[in-house]
Amino acid sequence: MSRRTPALIAAAVLLPLALTACSTPEGDEPTGNKAAAKSDGFPYTVTNCGVTTTYKAPPKRVVTMNQHVTEIMLELGLTKSLVGTAYLDDKVLPKYAKDYASVPVIAKEYPSYEQVLAANPDFVYGGYASAFAAGDGRGREALKKSGIQTRLNTESCAKADTPMETLYEEIREVGRTFGVTDRAEAWIKQAKADNAATAEKLKDLEALPVFVYDSGDKTAFTAGGKGIGNELITRAGGTNIFADLDKSFGDASWENVVARKPEAIVIYDYGSTTVAQKKKRLLDDPALADVPAIKNKRFAVMPLSDAVLGVRVPAAVEKLAAQLHPAATTS
Repeated sequence: MSRRTPALIAAAVLLPLALTACSTPEGDEPTGNKAAAKSDGFPYTVTNCGVTTTYKAPPKRVVTMNQHVTEIMLELGLTKSLVGTAYLDDKVLPKYAKDYASVPVIAKEYPSYEQVLAANPDFVYGGYASAFAAGDGRGREALKKSGIQTRLNTESCAKADTPMETLYEEIREVGRTFGVTDRAEAWIKQAKADNAATAEKLKDLEALPVFVYDSGDKTAFTAGGKGIGNELITRAGGTNIFADLDKSFGDASWENVVARKPEAIVIYDYGSTTVAQKKKRLLDDPALADVPAIKNKRFAVMPLSDAVLGVRVPAAVEKLAAQLHPAATTS
């Protein structure tokens, strides 16, 4: 699938850029600036997906790649730090539309290395591991050599079994990196409250077996047990029938779909294949005719951008719960 597979091949031409605050020798920094930075919580050192970086001040010129990390920046009020963005799966939320429109889109999908450099960033924030594909010249090490620090959304590397906690930590670390800790903590507090409210509505319900259909014909590309998508289903009152798949996304056989008898199917909505086309593919497949969800035409729909590690997740849990258990969630 293109959003997780690099789409462009670019030459890795290293162009000289001004070094970021992260790589400025301490002795060269004016004493007044050092004092101000320390008073705002800097220097700040963080290890992200195996890369350790020390920030002496917040990054000032940021390029984001992939929608969910773009929306994290917008939610935290960091629009003015953005000098470029790339790769939407669908439309940004309406509340972000005005801010998003003010940011240059440097590529429809992944930009080339040269396009990234042309934006003159001091920081690049990627959503999927493919955002930093070394083979396309955008590797984190190559960017560092050009004076550009990087962050990868931690869903791509997290080992924890609690993806919601990983989300909270993602927001917390981005907030610290950009000196907006209070905004990050306020978002986390509200997210926990929203999750608790949904859990209270569902506490007495039996979980519904759920199959996620992302895409695929010969095999079913689906949500595995390691990502936020799996936890989203669990918190919405479902049980992911492929929770034993040891990754965030992966392929499953249609025979296993039939054998595991899902009672509801969650369709991820994105890209050029419409929800209607995906439903038709499932309903027209004679091999799936005896699947309970197919017999009862019980479908739920989620934008892909709801099902990745970003600020949409708490609301997405509530929206999915309303589709799986409408009687319990109706106020």
